[in-house]
Amino acid sequence: MQGVLERFGQHLKELRKKENLTQQEFAIRSGLHRNYIGMLERGERNPSLKNLELISMTLKITLSELMDF
Repeated sequence: MQGVLERFGQHLKELRKKENLTQQEFAIRSGLHRNYIGMLERGERNPSLKNLELISMTLKITLSELMDF
């Protein structure tokens, strides 16, 4: 069974790909480092609330939608 970080990472990757963004493009738009985005998508990092807000704003979705996985 996958943990919450892995499930969030898969969801984030799906949302990013739905917008046709590479990790690099997403990083530039969000102001987050590309390596950090990759680590989130692999479930290796636990994002802060501040970064979750940046991610949701970049994807133009609500925090609720971001966390609906």
